[in-house]
Amino acid sequence: MTPSMNLVGMILALASALVWGGGDFTGGYATRRASQYQVLALSALSGLVVMIVAALVWRESFPSLRSAVWAMLAGASAALGIAALYRSLSLGQAASTAPTAGVISAALPVVYSGLTSGLPALSRLFGFGLAFAGIWLVAAAVSKKEGDSAQAFRLAWLAGIGFGAFFIFLGLVEPGKIFTPLIIARSLTLMTGLVLMRLNRLSMPALTGNPPALLAGILDAGGNLLYILAKQYTRVDTAAVLASFYPVSTVLLAALILKEEVTMRQRVGLVLCLGAIALITI
Repeated sequence: MTPSMNLVGMILALASALVWGGGDFTGGYATRRASQYQVLALSALSGLVVMIVAALVWRESFPSLRSAVWAMLAGASAALGIAALYRSLSLGQAASTAPTAGVISAALPVVYSGLTSGLPALSRLFGFGLAFAGIWLVAAAVSKKEGDSAQAFRLAWLAGIGFGAFFIFLGLVEPGKIFTPLIIARSLTLMTGLVLMRLNRLSMPALTGNPPALLAGILDAGGNLLYILAKQYTRVDTAAVLASFYPVSTVLLAALILKEEVTMRQRVGLVLCLGAIALITI
């Protein structure tokens, strides 16, 4: 892999982070007016439509059975992460939940690569320590609050695990396939959302009843597309960590549009989390 290809992969991964962050903010906003499971289903549906159209235009064939299985596991993991994150963001705790989920989702692929390709460099190990310090500050900032904050923080951990697994599984898909693996993954995400709705006795909302949910799906699909392109030009752990910068745009949008308060301790924790992601990437 040449340096120029690696640079292209990094740029694509950072672009996916920006798009994903916008999608997470929009999905969290949509969850304020509906269940996270309904938003999950609507967003998965709109994203699936985008990917099907793209696959038809580019006439891309489906991947091998092995890659299809990885894509299905990625879709199920994404459903877990999206539902948990949307719910946590709807509680008005973007400044704490988004960076926490981002660090966890960044660390898991690096740990996986360390187990399969050898131990990471010293800078990455230091990045892990910095990440835990950042998470501790973010957690301490919400630990004295009650109810929603504690729940949002627990959901952030669940979201990070789901997204981290998504990065790993999607990174195992064969090179050259872009849209069709995402169609498989999105289909599993949609099915998971429908099952969760059924278990919680919820009905499928009207497509026009929650436009932010549809927009969230389109943005999330765009982030997925950019990520799967990125991982074809650079290492999976590098692409995953850079893509985990998505909390930056999520928190900024929440502060600018919803006027959510960001405490000084949370700001320090956020900076440490972002610094950790940078160190893990080096």
